[in-house]
Amino acid sequence: MLIAFNKPYGVLSQFTSEGSKKTLADYIDRPDVYAAGRLDFDSEGLLLLTDDGRLQQSIADPAHSLAKRYLAQVEGIPDASDLARFETGLVVGESAGRFVARPATARPIEPPAVADRVPDIRVRAAIPTSWIEVVVREGRNRQVRRMTAAIGHPTLRLIRVGIGGLDLFELGIAPGTYAIIASNRLRQQRCQPAATARVSGGRPEHLAGRPEATRVGPKTDV
Repeated sequence: MLIAFNKPYGVLSQFTSEGSKKTLADYIDRPDVYAAGRLDFDSEGLLLLTDDGRLQQSIADPAHSLAKRYLAQVEGIPDASDLARFETGLVVGESAGRFVARPATARPIEPPAVADRVPDIRVRAAIPTSWIEVVVREGRNRQVRRMTAAIGHPTLRLIRVGIGGLDLFELGIAPGTYAIIASNRLRQQRCQPAATARVSGGRPEHLAGRPEATRVGPKTDV
């Protein structure tokens, strides 16, 4: 079984509780599934879960070079030379945590049509924000945030929208809901640049005639 979950902001990528923080158990009631990789508490978007150990490893292990695509709202407006640094292997972090990231890609995009974050991001009135799309093939701790900080444009909001051949918008999964999908869709194509027209919580018009995955809403008490 492979589950695609649209993780909201402020949810831990685990089933075990930590204080009052929300976890996957608040949204997913399928037994014996585990997150394949992770998505930080303050990040949003596509998180995959499975009951297949080999599949879990193939998704999470950087050795498999599965592309992961993110939309990042950053402070300021990066120029072309800033974004070109992603392609040459950014030096990220300081002291013992310093590393050279694998070559990645980054490009400017228009603000995507996504649901507002709750709570909203904090911005400084004198500094504009902009959106970029980043594609990486490894998954170090808070990597995309650390990469944008390394070019002088800290990330304010981060949404993962693609893993391998899976696209969060094409799946049509609203925040806090999940879909059961076929695992072979992971390898159908690599992550592609985001389309210009997107929707939040529904299906794009160009997919209206395609079959949908089995989609399930958040858990509720009855």
